[in-house]
Amino acid sequence: MRSKFGTVQLREVAYTLGPVVLLILAAFWAASQFITPAPPQKLVVAAATKGSPYYEAAQRYRGVLAANGVTLEVIETKGSLENLSLVTSATSNVSAAFLQGGLASSKEAPDLRSLGRLFYEPVWIFHQGAARIERLTDLAGKRVLIGPEGSGTAALALRLLAASGVTRETATLINMDLTRYVEALEQGAADAGILVLGPEARSVRRLLASPSVRLMNIAQADAYVQRFPFLTKIELKEGVVDFARNVPPANTVMLATTAALVVRQELHPALANLLTQAIISVHAQPMLNADGEAGILQRAGAFPLSDDQEFQLSPDAARVYKSGPPFLQRYMPFWMATLADRLLVLLLPAVGILLPALRFAPALYTWRVRRRIVYWYRELKRVEAGVGAQAAPTEIAAAMREVDRIEDAVNRLPVPLGFANQLYDLREHIDVVRRRLTAPRPAAA
Repeated sequence: MRSKFGTVQLREVAYTLGPVVLLILAAFWAASQFITPAPPQKLVVAAATKGSPYYEAAQRYRGVLAANGVTLEVIETKGSLENLSLVTSATSNVSAAFLQGGLASSKEAPDLRSLGRLFYEPVWIFHQGAARIERLTDLAGKRVLIGPEGSGTAALALRLLAASGVTRETATLINMDLTRYVEALEQGAADAGILVLGPEARSVRRLLASPSVRLMNIAQADAYVQRFPFLTKIELKEGVVDFARNVPPANTVMLATTAALVVRQELHPALANLLTQAIISVHAQPMLNADGEAGILQRAGAFPLSDDQEFQLSPDAARVYKSGPPFLQRYMPFWMATLADRLLVLLLPAVGILLPALRFAPALYTWRVRRRIVYWYRELKRVEAGVGAQAAPTEIAAAMREVDRIEDAVNRLPVPLGFANQLYDLREHIDVVRRRLTAPRPAAA
């Protein structure tokens, strides 16, 4: 009997929890439609030439990502324009790229997302002669070096000059490699030159130290910033480049753009998150040169910037800037944390179904068992009510057959052990009804 009761109990539990299990499986399936695959173990970033700020920053990111089990492949390129072409190409495996400010925006590249602005890229405007030039409009009619053709420097130079009325029709705009700038300006082959380079660049240092070349103090810097929000007004303090030679000889107002790291919109969220952490780790403190000195335009805490005037910030990057690394990554290795995140996506819907189900399952289980017992109580009551005090012998005999039928069914009724007392009560009540039916009845008057 105990074995029978145990089997019945297991069957009832299965019937009760079966729908719950089906709901949980359905929840797992639905959640699986939204779960992201595991992040790839390799990421390709387009930088620039070796030794450039872009390339050096990428090398530092590589160390951070390697510590988390991700390989960062750094691709040498000619600069921002090639980077933009690679990161937007459907046939390229480049997922991230450094871009110079002012080169493109979400309008031209809607599928790119920014991970933040990294550092200043000053716009150096040098000119020949002793006479001071303070406006870009003054370059009309002159020979102006604008950088290599197809470079980020050339793109920005053309944009600023065009806004100032200086075009190929009003001036001689010369595309030239940056390595030849110094000789061209010092030897009088050009009247002015525009460079977008870090202050540590050798060409910049040589031009700043050249007695025949002057750095333009931009009088309309505020107006350019208002016109082009990707620009920033900066000031190079007197003597900051070389105190002994007092370079520059006076405070000089300049324009600067900011470098951005952009990624494809479809980049795995975990990699976008990790790369943003690398950016913050690398750029929160000034990058030091070989002598252990910070750049003259770098200040602790100034970068990286989550405010991007050109590209929409990646939602994954925004969360890192706002709240830091994800909770699990603070206590687990990167790969373990991402696995746990994916499992949580599956488990949370199941838990959301299971907890209410466990709360109501006992009541459902009790109702299912009691319903069987109550049914036969109802049948027994119907039989008893159908036999009056003056019932004929044939009616009593029919009622007795019904009672026997009910008793036989109850004896075969599968009831869990926990409800055996109610089953025995029902059997006693069947005997009570049988005795009433067989009891002597008063004679008819």
